Amino acid sequence: MARALVLRHHLGDHSGLIGEAFEARGFELDLRMMNEENPSPSLEGYDVLVILGSKSAVYDKEVEEAWFGRELELIGEAQRRDIPILGICFGAQALCIFHGGVVEPSDSPEIGWFEVRAENDSGIASGPWFEFHFDHCRLPEGAELWATSPRAVQAFCVGRNVGVQFHPEIDHLQLRDWFAGGAEEARDFGVDIDALMEQTAKETPAARERAGALVDLFLAHSARPA
Repeated sequence: MARALVLRHHLGDHSGLIGEAFEARGFELDLRMMNEENPSPSLEGYDVLVILGSKSAVYDKEVEEAWFGRELELIGEAQRRDIPILGICFGAQALCIFHGGVVEPSDSPEIGWFEVRAENDSGIASGPWFEFHFDHCRLPEGAELWATSPRAVQAFCVGRNVGVQFHPEIDHLQLRDWFAGGAEEARDFGVDIDALMEQTAKETPAARERAGALVDLFLAHSARPA
C-alpha cells in the first residue's frame, strides 16, 4: 500500500477532503505534527508528502529558527528521495520559498470561497475553493503557473511538486474546528462566521469531488518522468 506523510502545524488541523481522496486511491495516511515541540519526522517508507497550512508566515525568522528551517530541510530531503510534495497554503508557500521564490504580505487577503482561473492547460477546476491567507507567492524560476485569481497565484507546479494557495482539504467539520480554536482573524476581516459555516456546509459535497480531482491531477503530474 502506498503511504502519504501529512504534516500539520496545529492540533485542530486535519487532512480533511484531501485525506479522504488519498485514502480512496489506496493510500495509508500518517498525520504528523511539525512545530517547535516535535522532532522532524522521517520520510523513510513514504511515497508522498503533503504539507498543510499554518497560522505562521514562512518569512518569519523566529518561526524559521524554531521549526520552519527543519521543514525546509525535510522538503530538501523529499527532493533527494524523489518524493513528490503537495503543498497547501503555507505548504505551497514553503515550496515557493524552497525553490527560490518570494512570499510576502498581500494587499488583498482572502477568506471564504473564491473562483480561480486555470492557466497553461493545467486542468485545475475553477472552484470555488476555500481561501484563508494573508500572504501571496511570487513564483521561482522554473515553476509553472497552474491557476491564478485577481488577488494571488493560486496553484503551481515545480518539478514533481504541486502547490495550491487555497485549501482543498476544507469541509464544514474542519472549518468548525478552526473557528472553535479562534475566529478573531476572520471576524477582524469582516467575515460573518455563521454565514461562512452555512456556505461551507453547502459547498462540501462538491468540494469533495474537486479535492478528488486535484489529487488525481497531482498523482498524474508526479508520475511523469522528470
